[in-house]
Amino acid sequence: MIVALYARVSTTKQAEKDLSIPDQLRQMHDWCQRHGHSIASEYIEAGASATDDRRPEFQRMITEACATPKNVDAIVVHSQSRFFRDMVNFALYERRLNKAGVKIISITQPTGEEVSGEMMRRIISLFDEYQSRENSKHTLRAMNENARRGFFNGSMPPFGYKLEEVDVPGNKGKKRQLALDETEGVIVHKIVDLYLDGDGGRTLGMLGVAKTLNRLNISFRGRKWTKKKIDAILRDRTYVGEHYFNKKDRKTNRLKPKEEWVLCPTPSIIERHFFDAVQQRRHDQHPSQIPAGVLSSPNFLTGILKCETCGGNMIIATAKSGRYRYYKCRTQIQKGGGCNGRSVPVKQLDTLVRQSLGERVFIPERVQTMVAELRARLNVNQGGGSEQLKKLRRELEQNKAGSERLFDAVEKGLLPMDGLLSKRAHATQARRQDILLEIANLERQRQLPNKLFSSLNVQAFCRALKEQMLDEQSGFGKAYLKLLVTDIRLMERKIVIRGGYGSLGRALARQKLDTSVEVPSLGYSWLPGRDSNPRPGD
Repeated sequence: MIVALYARVSTTKQAEKDLSIPDQLRQMHDWCQRHGHSIASEYIEAGASATDDRRPEFQRMITEACATPKNVDAIVVHSQSRFFRDMVNFALYERRLNKAGVKIISITQPTGEEVSGEMMRRIISLFDEYQSRENSKHTLRAMNENARRGFFNGSMPPFGYKLEEVDVPGNKGKKRQLALDETEGVIVHKIVDLYLDGDGGRTLGMLGVAKTLNRLNISFRGRKWTKKKIDAILRDRTYVGEHYFNKKDRKTNRLKPKEEWVLCPTPSIIERHFFDAVQQRRHDQHPSQIPAGVLSSPNFLTGILKCETCGGNMIIATAKSGRYRYYKCRTQIQKGGGCNGRSVPVKQLDTLVRQSLGERVFIPERVQTMVAELRARLNVNQGGGSEQLKKLRRELEQNKAGSERLFDAVEKGLLPMDGLLSKRAHATQARRQDILLEIANLERQRQLPNKLFSSLNVQAFCRALKEQMLDEQSGFGKAYLKLLVTDIRLMERKIVIRGGYGSLGRALARQKLDTSVEVPSLGYSWLPGRDSNPRPGD
């Protein structure tokens, strides 16, 4: 009989350090020699589970065994569990091979060809499946505990981190923890900055961030950045110190219930308030929250301009074979009536809005008024800032002292470094990081008003903003509208622009006299007075 041999172990680590595959092959060779069988081929699966059929060598073996003309009479395995640990799948593949005239033979679990032999194979397969599930349950329980103690279970760390091996008292071998990778950590910060602040006055989405990094020859571990990779980083809470294990089902790749997730304490890369700002922007930029036309249309006011009569969107309409372009109410175009709102030439209205924002809204006098209100709000918020700082610094000192007492006790042998103590040490360290971040945020808020009220800073900001707003080629005007203008209403004799100025504080604080203005972040809170709203044709 001509046979093929199949040997398998579950993990690549077993393949590298274990003698299981050589031993399986040796025993199968000896068995074939004793029974006078010829070996046509060998298939070795180093690192694949037998609970499913996602195994390259296994699939190659099945395809070649079922080929016509037939090249083998049987597939020989050490035990049935090497072939499959799932009763249903074992039966399906056995039936497929039987149709091709190929048998499955286990050298350690011999069964006959009669009905009783088939029944015995089913029973063995059922026990293999049960044992596999029990092993998986106990393995997962151990890995969950490993994660709770702050140790990493995977093989590839998240971008921005590296793996460090640590000795744990009472444990054989070494455990691995996530540690900051300084080089990749800088790139993570770069991604957040590009997403929140844009690049050179241009706002960037996730695809834009990926293209910018690729243009700068900044790679993702040697590969190109994609929108999907940027999105994964921007929403991953690992970067604020909350790495979760056991989030997805390994087989279905579906999210498990949150109560089954296991928090693994991890060093943070991104400050929490920046992470929250990213999540807010991801939410605000979602198609369900902002009209698609605002994000994608090259037209200056598309998606923002509203008809005051019916509240519908104003869209582009053309006349004379496209020679003339107008903003016209969508209701009028689609329904042929039902709204008597007026139409306005595109060029005329675009120019009026640009000039209004650049020359009448964001002038130094008006911006000083806006900033004065910002300072008043900050002063209100900072009334208890000093007390809060004192409280945080006291807590920081207590945290340091508690950590030192804890480690002193371990060093002196008064306390064992067990799982509970390790968890407490990680919690203490995590709280210390949170305290430092809160202190840094309060300090920045205390310094912000003086920067905002710099006359030179405000003048430079307004000058750069006006220059960019009137430049139709820069794309800055459209970016600004996307971020700060809620809507523009075209009325009988005037244009009403509504939006926010809360984010001007951050833009002003970052403004330098020798650089171009940056696009402010989200924050709706300003409504220009009637004197800022020019009338079409005036």
